[in-house]
Amino acid sequence: MQLYNSLARRKQTFRPADPRRVTVYVCGPTVYSYPHIGNARPAVVFDVLSRVLRERYAGVIYARNITDLDDKINAAAAEQGVGIDVITARFTDVYHEDMEALGVLPPDIEPRATAHIPEMVAMIEALIASGHAYEAEGHVLFHVPSFPDYGRLSRRDRREMIAGARVEVAPYKRDDADFVLWKPSRGDQPGWDSPWGRGRPGWHTECVCMIERHLGVTIDIHGGGHDLQFPHHENEVAQACCAHGGAPLARFWMHNGFVNVNAEKMSKSVGNVLLVRDLLKEAPGEAIRFALLSAHYRKPLEWNADTLPRACRVLDRLYSALEDAAPGGGDTPVPAGVAAALDDDLNTPRAIALLHELAQAVAAGEGAARREAQAGLRAAGRPLGLLQADAARWAAARRGSVEGIDEIERLVRERQAARGRRDFAEADRIRDLLAGRGIVLEDGPDGTQWRKAG
Repeated sequence: MQLYNSLARRKQTFRPADPRRVTVYVCGPTVYSYPHIGNARPAVVFDVLSRVLRERYAGVIYARNITDLDDKINAAAAEQGVGIDVITARFTDVYHEDMEALGVLPPDIEPRATAHIPEMVAMIEALIASGHAYEAEGHVLFHVPSFPDYGRLSRRDRREMIAGARVEVAPYKRDDADFVLWKPSRGDQPGWDSPWGRGRPGWHTECVCMIERHLGVTIDIHGGGHDLQFPHHENEVAQACCAHGGAPLARFWMHNGFVNVNAEKMSKSVGNVLLVRDLLKEAPGEAIRFALLSAHYRKPLEWNADTLPRACRVLDRLYSALEDAAPGGGDTPVPAGVAAALDDDLNTPRAIALLHELAQAVAAGEGAARREAQAGLRAAGRPLGLLQADAARWAAARRGSVEGIDEIERLVRERQAARGRRDFAEADRIRDLLAGRGIVLEDGPDGTQWRKAG
Protein backbone atom coordinates (compact mmCIF):
# COMPACT_ATOMS: atom_id res chain seq x y z
CA MET A 1 0.00 0.00 0.00
CA GLN A 2 1.45 3.33 -1.13
CA LEU A 3 0.49 6.57 0.66
CA TYR A 4 1.74 10.08 0.01
CA ASN A 5 3.62 11.21 3.10
CA SER A 6 3.55 15.01 3.39
CA LEU A 7 6.65 14.85 5.57
CA ALA A 8 8.70 13.12 2.85
CA ARG A 9 6.90 14.84 -0.05
CA ARG A 10 6.50 11.54 -1.90
CA LYS A 11 4.58 8.29 -1.91
CA GLN A 12 5.98 5.65 0.42
CA THR A 13 5.10 2.07 1.21
CA PHE A 14 2.86 2.05 4.25
CA ARG A 15 3.66 -0.55 6.87
CA PRO A 16 2.21 0.02 10.35
CA ALA A 17 4.50 -0.24 13.33
CA ASP A 18 2.20 -2.98 14.64
CA PRO A 19 -0.17 -4.65 12.11
CA ARG A 20 -2.34 -5.72 15.04
CA ARG A 21 -2.85 -2.09 16.12
CA VAL A 22 -2.89 0.42 13.25
CA THR A 23 -3.30 3.93 14.67
CA VAL A 24 -4.88 6.82 12.75
CA TYR A 25 -5.75 10.29 14.04
CA VAL A 26 -7.57 12.96 12.03
CA CYS A 27 -8.27 16.52 13.14
CA GLY A 28 -12.02 16.84 13.52
CA PRO A 29 -14.41 19.80 13.58
CA THR A 30 -14.47 22.90 15.74
CA VAL A 31 -18.12 22.77 16.73
CA TYR A 32 -19.54 26.28 16.66
CA SER A 33 -21.50 26.33 13.39
CA TYR A 34 -22.98 24.18 10.62
CA PRO A 35 -20.41 22.09 8.72
CA HIS A 36 -19.74 23.06 5.11
CA ILE A 37 -18.55 20.95 2.21
CA GLY A 38 -14.93 21.80 3.03
CA ASN A 39 -15.41 20.29 6.50
CA ALA A 40 -16.99 17.22 4.93
CA ARG A 41 -14.10 16.46 2.58
CA PRO A 42 -11.60 15.25 5.21
CA ALA A 43 -14.36 13.35 7.01
CA VAL A 44 -15.17 11.43 3.81
CA VAL A 45 -11.55 11.03 2.62
CA PHE A 46 -10.30 9.61 5.90
CA ASP A 47 -13.42 7.48 6.27
CA VAL A 48 -12.34 5.83 3.02
CA LEU A 49 -8.80 5.46 4.37
CA SER A 50 -10.10 3.74 7.50
CA ARG A 51 -12.27 1.41 5.38
CA VAL A 52 -9.34 0.51 3.12
CA LEU A 53 -7.11 -0.16 6.13
CA ARG A 54 -9.79 -2.37 7.69
CA GLU A 55 -9.93 -4.46 4.52
CA ARG A 56 -6.23 -5.20 5.10
CA TYR A 57 -5.72 -5.09 8.90
CA ALA A 58 -7.87 -6.42 11.73
CA GLY A 59 -6.72 -3.98 14.42
CA VAL A 60 -7.35 -0.46 13.08
CA ILE A 61 -7.98 2.25 15.69
CA TYR A 62 -9.31 5.42 14.10
CA ALA A 63 -9.61 8.57 16.22
CA ARG A 64 -11.17 11.86 15.11
CA ASN A 65 -11.42 14.57 17.73
CA ILE A 66 -13.99 17.20 18.59
CA THR A 67 -12.55 20.65 19.24
CA ASP A 68 -14.98 21.98 21.84
CA LEU A 69 -12.70 24.73 23.16
CA ASP A 70 -11.89 27.63 20.83
CA ASP A 71 -12.23 31.40 20.62
CA LYS A 72 -14.85 31.03 17.85
CA ILE A 73 -16.92 28.89 20.19
CA ASN A 74 -16.50 31.51 22.92
CA ALA A 75 -17.67 34.22 20.53
CA ALA A 76 -20.74 32.23 19.45
CA ALA A 77 -21.66 31.51 23.06
CA ALA A 78 -21.28 35.16 24.05
CA GLU A 79 -23.37 36.32 21.10
CA GLN A 80 -26.20 33.93 22.00
CA GLY A 81 -25.88 34.42 25.77
CA VAL A 82 -25.33 30.73 26.55
CA GLY A 83 -22.51 28.57 27.85
CA ILE A 84 -20.00 27.02 25.47
CA ASP A 85 -21.38 23.58 26.35
CA VAL A 86 -24.72 24.56 24.80
CA ILE A 87 -23.04 25.61 21.55
CA THR A 88 -20.74 22.60 21.34
CA ALA A 89 -23.45 20.06 22.21
CA ARG A 90 -25.75 21.46 19.53
CA PHE A 91 -23.20 21.57 16.73
CA THR A 92 -21.59 18.26 17.66
CA ASP A 93 -25.01 16.70 17.08
CA VAL A 94 -25.37 18.60 13.81
CA TYR A 95 -21.94 17.42 12.65
CA HIS A 96 -22.77 13.79 13.51
CA GLU A 97 -26.09 13.98 11.66
CA ASP A 98 -24.60 15.54 8.54
CA MET A 99 -21.65 13.15 8.37
CA GLU A 100 -23.93 10.15 8.92
CA ALA A 101 -25.99 11.36 5.95
CA LEU A 102 -22.79 11.23 3.87
CA GLY A 103 -22.13 7.65 4.91
CA VAL A 104 -19.24 8.53 7.22
CA LEU A 105 -18.80 5.84 9.85
CA PRO A 106 -18.25 6.92 13.47
CA PRO A 107 -14.60 6.86 14.54
CA ASP A 108 -13.49 4.30 17.08
CA ILE A 109 -12.51 7.12 19.43
CA GLU A 110 -13.86 10.68 19.46
CA PRO A 111 -11.96 12.59 22.16
CA ARG A 112 -12.99 16.10 23.19
CA ALA A 113 -10.52 18.79 24.09
CA THR A 114 -12.25 19.83 27.33
CA ALA A 115 -11.86 16.29 28.71
CA HIS A 116 -8.06 16.43 28.48
CA ILE A 117 -7.06 19.62 30.33
CA PRO A 118 -4.94 17.78 32.99
CA GLU A 119 -2.90 16.10 30.25
CA MET A 120 -2.34 19.46 28.57
CA VAL A 121 -1.17 21.10 31.79
CA ALA A 122 1.22 18.20 32.43
CA MET A 123 2.71 18.43 28.92
CA ILE A 124 3.18 22.19 29.18
CA GLU A 125 4.94 21.73 32.54
CA ALA A 126 7.28 19.17 30.92
CA LEU A 127 8.08 21.56 28.05
CA ILE A 128 8.91 24.35 30.51
CA ALA A 129 11.13 22.01 32.53
CA SER A 130 13.06 20.95 29.42
CA GLY A 131 13.62 24.54 28.28
CA HIS A 132 11.31 24.41 25.26
CA ALA A 133 8.64 26.68 26.74
CA TYR A 134 8.48 29.65 29.09
CA GLU A 135 5.95 31.61 31.12
CA ALA A 136 5.36 35.30 30.42
CA GLU A 137 2.60 37.52 31.83
CA GLY A 138 0.16 34.65 32.46
CA HIS A 139 0.92 33.04 29.09
CA VAL A 140 3.04 30.01 28.35
CA LEU A 141 4.73 30.00 24.96
CA PHE A 142 6.66 27.41 23.00
CA HIS A 143 10.11 28.76 22.12
CA VAL A 144 10.46 27.89 18.43
CA PRO A 145 14.28 28.38 18.20
CA SER A 146 14.66 25.59 20.78
CA PHE A 147 13.51 23.06 18.14
CA PRO A 148 15.87 23.17 15.13
CA ASP A 149 13.59 20.98 12.99
CA TYR A 150 10.72 23.48 13.18
CA GLY A 151 9.35 23.95 9.65
CA ARG A 152 10.34 20.51 8.36
CA LEU A 153 6.74 19.40 7.77
CA SER A 154 5.52 22.51 5.95
CA ARG A 155 8.95 23.39 4.49
CA ARG A 156 8.49 27.10 4.92
CA ASP A 157 11.23 29.57 5.66
CA ARG A 158 11.15 31.66 8.81
CA ARG A 159 9.51 34.74 7.25
CA GLU A 160 6.79 32.64 5.62
CA MET A 161 6.09 30.86 8.88
CA ILE A 162 5.77 34.05 10.90
CA ALA A 163 3.47 35.60 8.27
CA GLY A 164 1.47 32.41 7.71
CA ALA A 165 0.90 31.74 11.38
CA ARG A 166 -0.65 35.19 11.90
CA VAL A 167 1.00 35.09 15.32
CA GLU A 168 0.18 37.72 17.88
CA VAL A 169 2.84 40.41 18.24
CA ALA A 170 3.48 40.73 21.95
CA PRO A 171 6.32 42.30 23.95
CA TYR A 172 6.57 39.26 26.23
CA LYS A 173 7.64 36.94 23.39
CA ARG A 174 11.25 35.90 23.17
CA ASP A 175 10.89 35.23 19.43
CA ASP A 176 8.29 36.39 16.91
CA ALA A 177 7.51 32.80 15.91
CA ASP A 178 6.83 31.56 19.45
CA PHE A 179 3.28 30.25 19.83
CA VAL A 180 0.89 30.01 22.76
CA LEU A 181 0.51 26.83 24.79
CA TRP A 182 -1.58 28.40 27.57
CA LYS A 183 -3.34 31.76 27.80
CA PRO A 184 -5.18 33.56 30.59
CA SER A 185 -8.98 33.65 30.64
CA ARG A 186 -11.09 36.61 31.63
CA GLY A 187 -13.89 36.09 34.11
CA ASP A 188 -16.45 35.70 31.32
CA GLN A 189 -14.33 33.17 29.39
CA PRO A 190 -13.97 29.42 29.96
CA GLY A 191 -10.98 28.67 32.13
CA TRP A 192 -9.24 26.08 34.29
CA ASP A 193 -6.84 26.39 37.19
CA SER A 194 -3.17 25.88 36.36
CA PRO A 195 0.29 26.70 37.75
CA TRP A 196 0.14 29.86 35.60
CA GLY A 197 -3.27 31.02 36.76
CA ARG A 198 -6.78 30.52 35.46
CA GLY A 199 -6.71 30.04 31.71
CA ARG A 200 -7.12 27.68 28.79
CA PRO A 201 -4.84 25.75 26.44
CA GLY A 202 -3.79 26.75 22.95
CA TRP A 203 -5.33 24.84 20.05
CA HIS A 204 -2.09 23.15 18.98
CA THR A 205 -1.61 21.53 22.39
CA GLU A 206 -5.02 19.85 22.38
CA CYS A 207 -4.45 17.30 19.62
CA VAL A 208 -0.99 16.24 20.85
CA CYS A 209 -2.35 15.33 24.27
CA MET A 210 -5.40 13.52 22.90
CA ILE A 211 -3.17 11.48 20.58
CA GLU A 212 -0.81 10.48 23.38
CA ARG A 213 -3.59 9.47 25.75
CA HIS A 214 -5.62 7.39 23.31
CA LEU A 215 -3.15 6.16 20.67
CA GLY A 216 0.39 6.54 22.00
CA VAL A 217 3.48 8.68 21.58
CA THR A 218 4.03 7.87 17.88
CA ILE A 219 1.11 6.94 15.65
CA ASP A 220 1.02 5.47 12.16
CA ILE A 221 -0.98 8.15 10.31
CA HIS A 222 -2.01 11.71 11.15
CA GLY A 223 -4.45 13.35 8.74
CA GLY A 224 -6.30 16.58 8.14
CA GLY A 225 -6.96 19.32 5.64
CA HIS A 226 -4.13 20.98 3.73
CA ASP A 227 -4.82 24.22 5.61
CA LEU A 228 -3.83 22.52 8.87
CA GLN A 229 -0.32 21.61 7.74
CA PHE A 230 0.86 25.00 8.98
CA PRO A 231 0.71 26.18 11.65
CA HIS A 232 -1.40 23.54 13.41
CA HIS A 233 0.41 20.34 12.44
CA GLU A 234 3.83 21.99 12.43
CA ASN A 235 3.22 23.13 16.00
CA GLU A 236 1.96 19.70 17.00
CA VAL A 237 5.19 18.17 15.72
CA ALA A 238 7.32 20.62 17.70
CA GLN A 239 5.52 20.03 21.00
CA ALA A 240 5.34 16.26 20.64
CA CYS A 241 8.99 15.79 19.67
CA CYS A 242 10.21 18.03 22.48
CA ALA A 243 7.90 16.46 25.08
CA HIS A 244 8.84 12.90 24.11
CA GLY A 245 12.59 13.00 23.78
CA GLY A 246 12.62 13.45 20.00
CA ALA A 247 10.11 10.68 19.20
CA PRO A 248 8.06 11.59 16.11
CA LEU A 249 4.36 12.27 16.50
CA ALA A 250 3.39 10.40 13.32
CA ARG A 251 5.15 8.21 10.77
CA PHE A 252 2.88 9.35 7.92
CA TRP A 253 1.20 12.73 7.44
CA MET A 254 -1.70 12.98 4.99
CA HIS A 255 -3.45 16.18 3.87
CA ASN A 256 -6.49 16.64 1.63
CA GLY A 257 -6.90 19.55 -0.78
CA PHE A 258 -9.34 22.46 -0.67
CA VAL A 259 -12.84 22.64 -2.16
CA ASN A 260 -13.23 25.45 -4.69
CA VAL A 261 -16.70 26.70 -5.63
CA ASN A 262 -17.07 28.04 -9.16
CA ALA A 263 -13.27 28.24 -9.45
CA GLU A 264 -12.94 30.33 -6.28
CA LYS A 265 -11.73 29.32 -2.86
CA MET A 266 -14.71 28.84 -0.57
CA SER A 267 -14.96 31.64 1.99
CA LYS A 268 -17.53 33.64 3.89
CA SER A 269 -16.22 36.90 2.43
CA VAL A 270 -16.94 35.67 -1.10
CA GLY A 271 -20.31 34.31 0.00
CA ASN A 272 -19.85 30.89 -1.62
CA VAL A 273 -19.84 28.65 1.47
CA LEU A 274 -21.89 25.51 0.80
CA LEU A 275 -23.39 23.94 3.91
CA VAL A 276 -23.82 20.18 3.93
CA ARG A 277 -27.32 20.63 5.35
CA ASP A 278 -28.36 22.73 2.35
CA LEU A 279 -26.80 20.34 -0.17
CA LEU A 280 -28.75 17.46 1.36
CA LYS A 281 -31.93 19.23 0.22
CA GLU A 282 -30.67 19.00 -3.37
CA ALA A 283 -29.40 15.43 -3.49
CA PRO A 284 -28.97 12.30 -1.36
CA GLY A 285 -25.95 12.15 0.90
CA GLU A 286 -24.44 9.37 -1.21
CA ALA A 287 -24.31 11.72 -4.18
CA ILE A 288 -22.46 14.33 -2.11
CA ARG A 289 -20.04 11.62 -0.98
CA PHE A 290 -19.55 10.47 -4.58
CA ALA A 291 -18.78 14.04 -5.64
CA LEU A 292 -16.22 14.42 -2.86
CA LEU A 293 -14.46 11.26 -4.03
CA SER A 294 -14.53 12.13 -7.73
CA ALA A 295 -11.22 14.00 -7.50
CA HIS A 296 -8.01 12.71 -5.94
CA TYR A 297 -7.95 13.67 -2.29
CA ARG A 298 -4.68 15.63 -2.54
CA LYS A 299 -5.93 17.81 -5.39
CA PRO A 300 -8.37 20.73 -5.18
CA LEU A 301 -11.98 19.69 -5.74
CA GLU A 302 -13.84 21.95 -8.16
CA TRP A 303 -17.53 22.33 -7.25
CA ASN A 304 -20.11 23.94 -9.53
CA ALA A 305 -23.79 23.82 -10.36
CA ASP A 306 -23.44 20.51 -12.25
CA THR A 307 -21.42 18.66 -9.59
CA LEU A 308 -24.34 17.11 -7.73
CA PRO A 309 -26.59 16.47 -10.76
CA ARG A 310 -23.66 14.72 -12.44
CA ALA A 311 -23.02 12.58 -9.35
CA CYS A 312 -26.70 11.62 -9.26
CA ARG A 313 -26.67 10.62 -12.92
CA VAL A 314 -23.67 8.36 -12.40
CA LEU A 315 -25.16 6.72 -9.32
CA ASP A 316 -28.46 6.22 -11.18
CA ARG A 317 -26.58 4.20 -13.80
CA LEU A 318 -24.60 2.20 -11.25
CA TYR A 319 -27.63 1.42 -9.12
CA SER A 320 -29.58 0.37 -12.21
CA ALA A 321 -27.09 -2.51 -12.49
CA LEU A 322 -28.15 -3.60 -9.00
CA GLU A 323 -31.93 -3.40 -9.44
CA ASP A 324 -32.41 -7.17 -9.15
CA ALA A 325 -29.36 -7.82 -6.97
CA ALA A 326 -29.57 -9.77 -3.74
CA PRO A 327 -28.87 -7.73 -0.58
CA GLY A 328 -25.65 -8.13 1.35
CA GLY A 329 -22.50 -9.34 -0.34
CA GLY A 330 -20.20 -8.24 2.46
CA ASP A 331 -18.15 -11.45 2.16
CA THR A 332 -17.22 -10.87 -1.47
CA PRO A 333 -13.60 -9.69 -1.81
CA VAL A 334 -12.98 -6.24 -3.22
CA PRO A 335 -12.11 -6.71 -6.92
CA ALA A 336 -8.35 -6.66 -7.48
CA GLY A 337 -8.36 -3.60 -9.74
CA VAL A 338 -10.31 -1.48 -7.27
CA ALA A 339 -8.15 -2.66 -4.36
CA ALA A 340 -5.03 -1.77 -6.35
CA ALA A 341 -6.37 1.70 -7.15
CA LEU A 342 -7.11 2.43 -3.50
CA ASP A 343 -3.77 0.98 -2.42
CA ASP A 344 -2.18 3.56 -4.73
CA ASP A 345 -2.60 6.55 -2.39
CA LEU A 346 -6.41 6.29 -2.32
CA ASN A 347 -6.87 6.79 -6.07
CA THR A 348 -10.66 7.13 -5.84
CA PRO A 349 -11.11 8.50 -9.40
CA ARG A 350 -9.50 5.31 -10.77
CA ALA A 351 -11.62 3.15 -8.46
CA ILE A 352 -14.78 4.95 -9.61
CA ALA A 353 -13.83 4.39 -13.26
CA LEU A 354 -13.61 0.67 -12.52
CA LEU A 355 -17.12 0.75 -11.04
CA HIS A 356 -18.37 1.63 -14.52
CA GLU A 357 -16.55 -1.36 -16.01
CA LEU A 358 -18.07 -3.64 -13.39
CA ALA A 359 -21.55 -2.26 -14.14
CA GLN A 360 -20.99 -3.04 -17.82
CA ALA A 361 -20.10 -6.61 -16.86
CA VAL A 362 -23.42 -6.85 -15.02
CA ALA A 363 -25.30 -5.67 -18.09
CA ALA A 364 -23.51 -8.21 -20.29
CA GLY A 365 -24.02 -11.14 -17.92
CA GLU A 366 -26.91 -13.53 -17.40
CA GLY A 367 -27.88 -15.86 -14.60
CA ALA A 368 -25.03 -16.81 -12.27
CA ALA A 369 -22.55 -14.66 -14.18
CA ARG A 370 -24.79 -11.61 -13.70
CA ARG A 371 -25.22 -12.29 -9.99
CA GLU A 372 -21.47 -12.73 -9.57
CA ALA A 373 -20.83 -9.43 -11.36
CA GLN A 374 -23.38 -7.68 -9.14
CA ALA A 375 -21.68 -9.04 -6.01
CA GLY A 376 -18.38 -7.75 -7.38
CA LEU A 377 -19.86 -4.31 -8.03
CA ARG A 378 -21.21 -4.07 -4.48
CA ALA A 379 -17.88 -5.25 -3.06
CA ALA A 380 -16.06 -2.63 -5.15
CA GLY A 381 -18.21 0.09 -3.62
CA ARG A 382 -17.67 -1.12 -0.05
CA PRO A 383 -14.33 0.60 0.73
CA LEU A 384 -15.63 3.73 -1.01
CA GLY A 385 -18.81 3.73 1.07
CA LEU A 386 -20.87 3.60 -2.13
CA LEU A 387 -23.51 1.27 -3.62
CA GLN A 388 -24.33 -0.45 -0.33
CA ALA A 389 -28.05 0.38 -0.40
CA ASP A 390 -30.48 -1.52 -2.58
CA ALA A 391 -31.61 0.13 -5.79
CA ALA A 392 -35.13 0.85 -4.48
CA ARG A 393 -33.73 2.68 -1.48
CA TRP A 394 -31.50 4.78 -3.72
CA ALA A 395 -34.49 5.65 -5.90
CA ALA A 396 -36.46 6.68 -2.80
CA ALA A 397 -33.55 8.82 -1.63
CA ARG A 398 -33.46 10.49 -5.04
CA ARG A 399 -37.13 11.35 -4.77
CA GLY A 400 -36.77 12.45 -1.15
CA SER A 401 -34.06 14.97 -2.02
CA VAL A 402 -36.53 16.98 -4.05
CA GLU A 403 -38.36 19.80 -2.27
CA GLY A 404 -42.16 19.71 -2.48
CA ILE A 405 -42.35 15.92 -2.68
CA ASP A 406 -45.99 15.85 -1.53
CA GLU A 407 -46.97 18.28 -4.28
CA ILE A 408 -45.12 16.22 -6.88
CA GLU A 409 -46.78 13.00 -5.78
CA ARG A 410 -50.19 14.70 -5.93
CA LEU A 411 -49.56 15.90 -9.49
CA VAL A 412 -48.38 12.45 -10.54
CA ARG A 413 -51.62 10.95 -9.18
CA GLU A 414 -53.69 13.60 -10.98
CA ARG A 415 -51.89 12.83 -14.23
CA GLN A 416 -52.53 9.11 -13.77
CA ALA A 417 -56.22 9.85 -13.23
CA ALA A 418 -56.28 12.04 -16.34
CA ARG A 419 -54.74 9.27 -18.40
CA GLY A 420 -57.26 6.82 -16.96
CA ARG A 421 -60.15 8.93 -18.27
CA ARG A 422 -58.22 9.48 -21.55
CA ASP A 423 -57.80 13.22 -20.95
CA PHE A 424 -54.37 13.24 -22.60
CA ALA A 425 -54.27 17.02 -22.93
CA GLU A 426 -54.47 17.36 -19.13
CA ALA A 427 -51.93 14.55 -18.67
CA ASP A 428 -49.51 16.31 -21.04
CA ARG A 429 -50.05 19.61 -19.23
CA ILE A 430 -49.12 18.06 -15.91
CA ARG A 431 -46.09 16.34 -17.44
CA ASP A 432 -44.92 19.69 -18.85
CA LEU A 433 -45.56 21.39 -15.51
CA LEU A 434 -43.41 18.82 -13.70
CA ALA A 435 -40.73 18.99 -16.37
CA GLY A 436 -40.52 22.72 -15.76
CA ARG A 437 -39.74 21.90 -12.13
CA GLY A 438 -36.99 19.50 -13.14
CA ILE A 439 -39.04 16.31 -12.67
CA VAL A 440 -38.86 13.49 -15.20
CA LEU A 441 -41.75 10.98 -15.46
CA GLU A 442 -41.24 7.40 -16.58
CA ASP A 443 -44.35 5.41 -17.50
CA GLY A 444 -44.10 1.64 -17.22
CA PRO A 445 -46.20 -1.48 -16.73
CA ASP A 446 -46.12 -0.94 -12.96
CA GLY A 447 -47.29 2.65 -13.17
CA THR A 448 -45.54 6.01 -13.32
CA GLN A 449 -42.25 6.63 -11.56
CA TRP A 450 -40.64 10.04 -11.19
CA ARG A 451 -37.14 11.31 -10.57
CA LYS A 452 -35.28 14.55 -10.50
CA ALA A 453 -33.69 15.47 -13.82
CA GLY A 454 -29.91 15.37 -14.04
